[in-house]
Amino acid sequence: MNPYEGNTTGAAMQQIKPVVGQWYRDVSNALFEIVAIDAADESIEVQYFDGAIAEMDFDAWNDELRDGALELADAPEDWSGSVDIDREDLDLAPEDIDRPAWHGHPNA
Repeated sequence: MNPYEGNTTGAAMQQIKPVVGQWYRDVSNALFEIVAIDAADESIEVQYFDGAIAEMDFDAWNDELRDGALELADAPEDWSGSVDIDREDLDLAPEDIDRPAWHGHPNA
């Protein structure tokens, strides 16, 4: 059970709960997504847009909320942040992609 469900200890906490799959922005403007919540360990695993993984405990989450350091955010439209490729590689024309020659069905 997520201990944040039904928790109404403060207006900010009531409005911003950690939810797996939800995106947030921190005070440094870094965009991150909640990827796991471990209620037994009282920890929240986050993945930043650049692919970095971090973990915070429930107390740290609450502290950041009290400090006004977290806000809800929309998922990024540009998904390439956590993918380690150059932007130029995304603009390849079909004829530029190296593919093996097709020799018909293997059972033919």
